[in-house]
Amino acid sequence: MYSTTFFKRAFIIAIILPVVFSMGCQNRSAGHEECQDAWQNLFDGKTLNGWGIVGGKADFYVEDSMIVCNTKLDIDGGYLVTEKLYANFILELDVKIDTSLNSGVQCRSQIWEKDTITTYVAGNPEGTVSQPKWDSGYVWGYQIEVDPSDRAWSGGLYEPGNRGWVVTLADNEAARKSFKPMDWNHFKIVMNGNKIQTWVNGILVVDTIDEMSASGFLGLQFHKANREWQVDKKVLWKNIKIKEL
Repeated sequence: MYSTTFFKRAFIIAIILPVVFSMGCQNRSAGHEECQDAWQNLFDGKTLNGWGIVGGKADFYVEDSMIVCNTKLDIDGGYLVTEKLYANFILELDVKIDTSLNSGVQCRSQIWEKDTITTYVAGNPEGTVSQPKWDSGYVWGYQIEVDPSDRAWSGGLYEPGNRGWVVTLADNEAARKSFKPMDWNHFKIVMNGNKIQTWVNGILVVDTIDEMSASGFLGLQFHKANREWQVDKKVLWKNIKIKEL
C-alpha cells in the first residue's frame, strides 16, 4: 500500500523534473535556439521500422541510408506514414526528386473513416471551386509540396482529400527559386497550434494560421506515374528528424 507521503513526493518530482530538464537543456544549448537532446530521428537509416504504407502499393525501400520511392506505372499513389501521431513539432528532412515527378510531406494527416464530401479549391483560393466526394480510407491533411516542375511550388501548403491549395507560391518568387531541381533540398516544417511555417533551403515559404487539423500522422508521398517516361524515377529521403513542442 502506497502512503500519502509517497504520492506527495511523486507529485513534487513530477513538477520539478521537467523544470530541471528544461534548465539543463538551455544550459547545454547556450547560443542555440533549440536543444539538440529533444530531437528524435524518425528514420534509422537501415529499416522502415515505425512506418507503414497507406493509400496504395507504393514501392518504398531503404538503400544507402536513404528512404527510396521508386515509381511504378498504374499503381495508385500512396504514402509511407508514421505509426505515431504528432500535434506540435518542428520537422526537418532532406529530399531529392526527379524533375518528372511530384511528391509531398504529409503533416497532421488522417484517413476519412466514411465517404465524405468537401469543398475543394482547384489551383488557388480564387480558382474554381468543386465539391468532390472522397472515399472511405482516403488520406487527408496538410501536405508540404515537393514540386520540381516549372511551376515550382515546393514548400507550399496543400491539403489532399479536402480543400486543395491553402497557400500557393503564385506571388512568392523568392520561395519559388529556393528549390534546387535534381539536387538535395532541406525542408523545415513548424506546426505549433494554429501556426504553420515552412522553409526550403533556409528560405521562408509559408507563414500562416490554419485550424483544420490539430494532430495526425506524418507521411512521405508516392505520386502515381501517369506516363511511361515516369516509370522507375525516384524520390529520395534522408536525415528525417522531429522535435515535439
